[in-house]
Amino acid sequence: MSFLGVETSLTGRRWTGPGVDLERAAEHMQQQTGLPAPLCQVLARRGVPPHEAMGFLTPQLKELLPDPRRMKDMEAAAARFLEAVEKRQRIAIFADYDVDGGSSAALLIVWLRAMGLQSTLYIPDRIDEGYGPNEAAMAGLARDHDLIICVDCGTLSHGPIAAAKGADVVVLDHHLGGETLPDCVAVVNPNRQDEEGDLGYFCAAGVVFLMLVETRRQARGKGLGAGPDLLSLLDLVALATVADVAPLTGANRALVRQGLKVMAGRQRPGLVALADVSRMDTAPSAYHLGFLLGPRVNAGGRIGKADLGARLLATDNPHEAAALAERLDQLNSERRDIENAVRAAALEQAEARGFDAPLVWAAGEGWHPGVVGIVASRLKEATGRPAVVIGLNDGEGKGSGRSVTGIDLGAAIQRTAAEGLLLKGGGHKMAAGLTLAEENLEPAMERLAELLAKQGAGDLGPSDLKLEGMLMPGAATVDLIEQIEQAGPFGAGAPAPRYALPSLEVRFAKQVGESHLKLSLSDGLGGKIDAICFGAFDTPLGSRLLNHGGARFHFAGRLEVNTWGGRQSAQLRLEDAAEA
Repeated sequence: MSFLGVETSLTGRRWTGPGVDLERAAEHMQQQTGLPAPLCQVLARRGVPPHEAMGFLTPQLKELLPDPRRMKDMEAAAARFLEAVEKRQRIAIFADYDVDGGSSAALLIVWLRAMGLQSTLYIPDRIDEGYGPNEAAMAGLARDHDLIICVDCGTLSHGPIAAAKGADVVVLDHHLGGETLPDCVAVVNPNRQDEEGDLGYFCAAGVVFLMLVETRRQARGKGLGAGPDLLSLLDLVALATVADVAPLTGANRALVRQGLKVMAGRQRPGLVALADVSRMDTAPSAYHLGFLLGPRVNAGGRIGKADLGARLLATDNPHEAAALAERLDQLNSERRDIENAVRAAALEQAEARGFDAPLVWAAGEGWHPGVVGIVASRLKEATGRPAVVIGLNDGEGKGSGRSVTGIDLGAAIQRTAAEGLLLKGGGHKMAAGLTLAEENLEPAMERLAELLAKQGAGDLGPSDLKLEGMLMPGAATVDLIEQIEQAGPFGAGAPAPRYALPSLEVRFAKQVGESHLKLSLSDGLGGKIDAICFGAFDTPLGSRLLNHGGARFHFAGRLEVNTWGGRQSAQLRLEDAAEA
């Protein structure tokens, strides 16, 4: 049964409410715990029983963090890393060019620096070298280093790792593994095929952190001391976890929660400079990591110099940090301009093919490979389907894909690569990359669509919009939002509660930037709330609400605190609407 009678919203979705069982569970939770009703609703939806509520609200990292040795090769990886530190060997870090790769590299660089050891950072150029280790780079590093650590990459890099003659190689990764592993000292990856998979929700930085935990255990066993404080590194782990869209459940939730506290202390020069250039004027939240800091760290790898983000995160020099943050902020602005142009063309092309296919895809000559992943995300959000966007150049295409819940895109891309239709491809369930010959573009996309259809991607209708309940504008207060935040942080795998605000009139509506909409909403009885809808004009929401003609609407979205001029107010992050 639909909520508020909304069977088809402006974005084509049916609204669903919490259901009688969930409402009863929330009431029981409130009776047992005395916690505020809105918080009990969130806990009940998460399946938290009353006797575990207080523990859930105050997660203890030491209780939730798994024993690192549960991952295969972990002891060997930490032992070789510790040996390199003891013998003062030359260590190189080969990292991916995204936030997870940069954070993973920074974790190792900072830890080694605290141990009095300098390391070499190598991040491949996205355009010239592509993702992951390549033979020339690995052979070059092997000539001057004793140990090469590949972070957020390397699990499928058999040839490049074999080319690193004369150096030992350790891989710390989380991308889907193949049937065989590269021949090296250790491949630590919770998504290896021979792993149980219950730790597969960790990003690469989480894996690196667990390796440092194991290194510390081994060092203590040898009487070498504990080394640097690992908890002080959790700001980097939190940034990577959120930016890589890893689910904020289990240990990840505790890591991010603690990491946000560390970040609030403003001790890391790179993150301080980045927060300042992003004009962050409140305590950091998961939103800031995902939408303000993460994109700027990524900008270097997307359209600038690949190592800028990792260098910023690793530096201990405030002056260098300020210069790097300023450059990344400039690159992020350039990235947005490039993205907007590619997004418009990709949406038009994909719409011509049809948004109801198992795979929504678009490809264009000269599309910058640094923005195709973001545009794929936009296509996925607009259509509710797995999406792939490919930039073509000199007869070759480099693309990126994003998936929806329940559809394993990484496995499908890996299968297509194994069948020879892609030059290479891999990733994980929700995000993956690929390279192909332009002549294979159509057959490769057809085959990928077939594989996704077998998983049910072709049968996906518009997704239901799940709502926590109903609120009137006057009840949406800063106090209410702070109560709900106790169940956070919210993000992938742990979405913030979404509420319906019924039968409101639009008092003010204005387009902001390329595609956003700013609104002021009122119930006509004195209750009002401001709202912001990002990407509104990529959907039917923008034009309908801008040209509302005095009609009343039901609105749905998440509540957030808006800080302006030192004052705080409740704001609706609008996601959907339906005519009342």
